[in-house]
Amino acid sequence: MKLGMIGLGRMGANMAQRLMKGGHQIVGFDPQAAARKDLEGKGAQTADSLTALVAALPSPRTLWLMVPAGEATDANLDALLPLLAAGDTIIDGGNSFYKDSMRRAKRFAERDIAYVDCGTSGGIWGLDEGYSLMIGGDEAAVERMRPIFESLAPAKDRGWARVGPAGAGHFAKMVHNGIEYGMMQAYAEGFSILRHKAEFDMDLQQVAEIWRYGSVVRSWLLDLTADALKKNPDMSGIAPYVADSGEGRWTVDEAIELNVPAPIITQSLIERLRSRDKDSFTDKLLSAMRNEFGGHPIKKA
Repeated sequence: MKLGMIGLGRMGANMAQRLMKGGHQIVGFDPQAAARKDLEGKGAQTADSLTALVAALPSPRTLWLMVPAGEATDANLDALLPLLAAGDTIIDGGNSFYKDSMRRAKRFAERDIAYVDCGTSGGIWGLDEGYSLMIGGDEAAVERMRPIFESLAPAKDRGWARVGPAGAGHFAKMVHNGIEYGMMQAYAEGFSILRHKAEFDMDLQQVAEIWRYGSVVRSWLLDLTADALKKNPDMSGIAPYVADSGEGRWTVDEAIELNVPAPIITQSLIERLRSRDKDSFTDKLLSAMRNEFGGHPIKKA
């Protein structure tokens, strides 16, 4: 199958390479010439505009988007819509908000263009390990794209599936990332407790390696944690600032809307927000209140 790949950042380029290994032909587009040149060096064809990209694909066309969620995705879709025809398919493999995917699918369906939302997990390791793919959209459209998903997944018969109609793929990925927040927070807190027990002077990387085999808390995230501790046991040079890309917030919002208690995911998001407050007014006021009601000393800055 010959398909277009829009967005040749690290993950998009890796996905293009895995597809080529699966026997697919790739025509890639990215506004950055260096990204296009890099993919050309790996054996793919590239185009220097969306118009040229669409022209290089046989009908019915298949285009895979790997661009940031929100405005960037909408901008690309706005530009693509007049270039496409009935029977074409767009797959959004980024981290779009599921309600945006539902809206976009409806818009493209009016032109008889299939819109498939594909929640994609696997990060930079997906090139070698394969990607976990949570897919939403019309059942027939997803089935037509089966060769693509089979090439990207860890195996043809596992790691991917259609999970529901338009929006369902990105909804599943949103919740997946919310769970990821909680798991990461638990690992980080646990290893911090071990580190603070100074009298035992534990080798945290050693403990992580023990837990990787046979333990009920073993996981790929633990494998990555062990690797990080091996490279940098003291986390030196790393600022205590944790970003979030939006999916955790969306998961918490959805939990509230559905009246589903999600304290772990919610608190893990709060901790990320807290990590960015370098001059916490909250903590200063708490200290002042303790001084007011109990005369407790205030630590001066």
